[in-house]
Amino acid sequence: MSDVEIEDVLFADLDGLRVDEFELSEDAVTVTARACAGEATCPACGTRSRRVHSYYQRRLTDAAVAGRPVVVHLQVRRFRCPAASCPRATFVEQIDGLTFRHGRRSQRLHAILQMVALMLAGRAGARLAAVLSAAVSRSTLLRLIHALPDPPAVTPRVLGVDDFALRKGHVYGTVLIDVETRRPIDLLSDRESATLARWLSDHPGVEIICRDRASGYAEGARLGAPNAVQVADRWHLFHNLTEAVDRCVTRHSTHLRTPEPAPSPAISAAEAAELEKITKAAKAERAAHRCADRTRDRHQEIHALIDKGLTLREISRELGLARNTVRKFTRAATAEELSAGKWQGRASVLGEYKPYLHQRWQEGCTSAKQLFEEIKAAGFRGGYSVVRDYLQPLRGGAKAADWERRPPSVRDVTGWITRHPDSLTEDETQQLKDILARCPELDATAEHVRAFAEMMNERGGHKLAAWIDSVKAGDLPELVSFVNGIGCDLRAVEAGLTLPFSSGAVEGQVNRIKMLKRQMFGRAGLALLRKRVLLAV
Repeated sequence: MSDVEIEDVLFADLDGLRVDEFELSEDAVTVTARACAGEATCPACGTRSRRVHSYYQRRLTDAAVAGRPVVVHLQVRRFRCPAASCPRATFVEQIDGLTFRHGRRSQRLHAILQMVALMLAGRAGARLAAVLSAAVSRSTLLRLIHALPDPPAVTPRVLGVDDFALRKGHVYGTVLIDVETRRPIDLLSDRESATLARWLSDHPGVEIICRDRASGYAEGARLGAPNAVQVADRWHLFHNLTEAVDRCVTRHSTHLRTPEPAPSPAISAAEAAELEKITKAAKAERAAHRCADRTRDRHQEIHALIDKGLTLREISRELGLARNTVRKFTRAATAEELSAGKWQGRASVLGEYKPYLHQRWQEGCTSAKQLFEEIKAAGFRGGYSVVRDYLQPLRGGAKAADWERRPPSVRDVTGWITRHPDSLTEDETQQLKDILARCPELDATAEHVRAFAEMMNERGGHKLAAWIDSVKAGDLPELVSFVNGIGCDLRAVEAGLTLPFSSGAVEGQVNRIKMLKRQMFGRAGLALLRKRVLLAV
């Protein structure tokens, strides 16, 4: 391939450059070239000059070709400025598209590294640059980001506002986006109302402001853009309503469990008689506790050593026991003297009632609570957990139909009430129907939630006042508290339930900011983070 062909391939879009020599090696592609334009423009005064002062060589790194870095040895000229009033006596010519002042990389490679830095930041960007045969350090990439100019300032018609964490729990900033184009506009250093008001005052023309229900942003929007329409985000509204429903369900959680039918008096009497009979039989056949077995073995061991002629001190040292313990065992003729009245019949506090529990289990009663109540009436002094834990292994062999159905949790019922009815299964629908039938307060809560959801989906903000009145007319303190809260921000809530705008695009940018922070290991300052958020789109 000739030098002319190399020039046409690598530098086809450049004017004023002539390739003199081309060298291909295993490590790099080396190009020797020189500037050949007839004149140059002074960067200080703009005067064109043809008077050459001197020549010198520059070494530039260009974008890689076939995985090999390209090195350009470029001869450039220094010109004299003909303007007498110009502060520069001489200046160096620049080749458009290839060189820039003080640059050791070509404009093409410089642009590539800038994009790599914006997308991947320091460490990850440096690794990718090495793959592209353009090795640079992470600090160089970060300097490239800082050197980029800010995008042109724009004032959106619909502004989205939300906070993001610079250091979670400690330092927060504010992100501003154009809701219509979904592009970020600016990042503010805090989330104070005065900071937002100052930005709005400097950028007049905002007509609609989408925000969450934070009072700081509401105040800042009112001060900075008093004529703008504030829109409360619908997701935050329904989330606040869900929290109110959760508190209401928690207050009525006793209605979530299906009530058990009252036992028949005749059956209870028969069961009590049978329990008393089985208890008496169990008391007659008490088994020894494991401690009694251990005492018996130790008694035999100590007396065997005594028969061998060992002293108490030697036995104590041999068995690792205290001398008084050995003396106590030697004085007892039989092991029963040591365990009399201590462990017999006390293998378990439930031991007397186990036969009855097994009999009732085989009859089909698998409710630990019901069995606990039955043996408690017969004199059982233990707790419910003892019965429950004892019956747990038996459940492994029980049929699915014998299991006691777990009642729904507060979270389950809250989800059933606040979700769309079409998303519920038949079983969830039936359980919710039964719960609402048992609790009128939860039934009324579900009706209010359904009405609010329809109003939100149909953009029926004009129905909000009637919905508020219906909630206040009932005896539901949790929903009344929610209504009182939105009453402090009523106009923004009405706009949120009427206009099509929301803070969804802003939440997406907040998630993107989290991703960018993770790329920089959470150590990006606001200036660097702002550059990447605004430019890496």
